[in-house]
Amino acid sequence: MNALPSSWDSVDAVMQQGATSTFPAAVLLVQQKGNVVFHEAYGWLHPEHQCLPTRKDTLFDLASLTKLFTATAFMALVVARKVTLDTPIVQVLPEMKGRFPILPGMDPHTKKPLPPDPSLQGEVVNAGQVTFRHLLTHTAGLAAWMDCCSPPLASPAPLPSQIPASVRRRRFEAVLRAPRFVYPPGKGLLYSDVGFILLGVAIERLAKTPLPAYFAQVIQRPLGMSKVMFTPLNEGVPCEHIAPTEFCPWRRRRLWGEVHDENAACLGGVAGHAGLFASAEEVAKLGQSFLEASERPLPYPQKLEMVQEYAWQGAERRGLGWKLQTPTQSPVGQAFGLRSFGHTGFTGTSLWVDPDRELVVALLTNRVYMGRDGEAIARFRVRLHEAVVATVDASLEERP
Repeated sequence: MNALPSSWDSVDAVMQQGATSTFPAAVLLVQQKGNVVFHEAYGWLHPEHQCLPTRKDTLFDLASLTKLFTATAFMALVVARKVTLDTPIVQVLPEMKGRFPILPGMDPHTKKPLPPDPSLQGEVVNAGQVTFRHLLTHTAGLAAWMDCCSPPLASPAPLPSQIPASVRRRRFEAVLRAPRFVYPPGKGLLYSDVGFILLGVAIERLAKTPLPAYFAQVIQRPLGMSKVMFTPLNEGVPCEHIAPTEFCPWRRRRLWGEVHDENAACLGGVAGHAGLFASAEEVAKLGQSFLEASERPLPYPQKLEMVQEYAWQGAERRGLGWKLQTPTQSPVGQAFGLRSFGHTGFTGTSLWVDPDRELVVALLTNRVYMGRDGEAIARFRVRLHEAVVATVDASLEERP
């Protein structure tokens, strides 16, 4: 590692500790006022033998940071007047027309049913009332998770890119024809992978282009991104340039270059809720673009619109695709201002943007290499982001 300015010693120390206790590999990139002030790689891609050191350009499984790209791509369609935020989704996804009963939810981690609200027993949802605004703000009433792996994958499972297109289409259609609602649209806020799976399908239909190609057209090329992709193994990226994640029991292998999320894997590795791989530099580019009054990748008014508050319930405060800072229970602690916004990913990734400090923090880790318990990464995120803000604020105070 290159010598770091002493002012960043506290941040470096937090990262070093995390690499021995919370994740085997990580890259942290911090930008302030458009300048990279910290960019370092930590740990090993093969921690058991301490070989293959993490590089600054290592690709990580972004998990739910994919949703930020999906939301941005959808807003590009709004700008192009192909759709509006208040268009009913059934106009684009007619398979969803109809009335659906309120059902138990599904815990995305244990896969066990969650009891529905007793006051909603017997109610039905008219899917025609669900708009794209509902999907983007997680207020559609859709369950957090539902099983997209039907029929089940063989064990050991094929790589996502090896799943036939016909199987992928059949699985998407199953979600469209039998969506799982747990409350009426607009009557609550529940973070939902299902909503963003539907959003990804809608983007492909509206753009008449596969999701990877459309992302490249409206986000990656305008922002100069070269290391953002679905199914990196299929794109010819060697494993040595990708951070592995967990040993998956049903796939019977360490996941290295294939998406960690089971539903994304069953959907061929390409979906609106998860599936992208990228470097920290590329993730930071997306965050930085939301601080700039440029037309890339969206006109500035649309970027501002995406980070306005549309829904707030408990610790969940939502813009369009983005999570907004809350006074308590923030995933990055309370040092960031209330105008800040970001997102986290289950694999141990996060992107957080503070417009008041002109600050962008992209943290990519593979914490699920150690297992799925999320407490350690939750504590680490808070500790790290508070250390970053303390360092940035101290440097601002020192300037004449």
